[in-house]
Amino acid sequence: VASEELQKDLEEVKVLLEKATRKRIRDTPIAEKSKIETEIKNKMQQKSQKKAELLDNEKPAAVVGPITTDKFVKIYITLTGVHQVPPENVQVHFTERSFDLLVKNLNGKIYSMIVNNLLKPISVEGSSKKVKTDTVLILCRKKVENTRRDYLTQVEKECKEKEKPSYDTETDPSEGLMNVLKKIYEDGDDDMKRTINKAWVESREKQAKGDTEF
Repeated sequence: VASEELQKDLEEVKVLLEKATRKRIRDTPIAEKSKIETEIKNKMQQKSQKKAELLDNEKPAAVVGPITTDKFVKIYITLTGVHQVPPENVQVHFTERSFDLLVKNLNGKIYSMIVNNLLKPISVEGSSKKVKTDTVLILCRKKVENTRRDYLTQVEKECKEKEKPSYDTETDPSEGLMNVLKKIYEDGDDDMKRTINKAWVESREKQAKGDTEF
């Protein structure tokens, strides 16, 4: 499992950092450690979003539908009981680069969700909403049809691209770490090579004994 591999990568980086003393040598593992921790955090958040249920004091939960090349970008907003309020109490305001949802008097409360800086402009006149059981479906009409939209907003695009690892880990989550260790090993002196070898052996021994901390 990818998440388990990431945890193992993180542990080996920690072992390496414990052994390394020179700043130049420590910088690369520290950067890689930060990347791995961010990736683990993102995976945990994705799992939590799938399991979480909407509470009374939460904002509506939005899920972008599968990326398609049709006329609309579809956003499914989960809001328990929304289908029971009068239709006029569910309002959506569109602009070319944003939309905001307002739900009035749902169990005595007002709910709102605002999405700004859409990655590509939408047609205000062609966009609409549909209220389904516990869900509001936002239909953003594309100005240019049959175009892919891998991201909903500009901010999402920038954040996702910043999170991409420096090394290609698509096929093997450990590949990025291995490349980093290989470079440090090749560039390091004899002491550093001995340190890396020792850290590697100790890490494998811990994993074999089941002593790895998660």
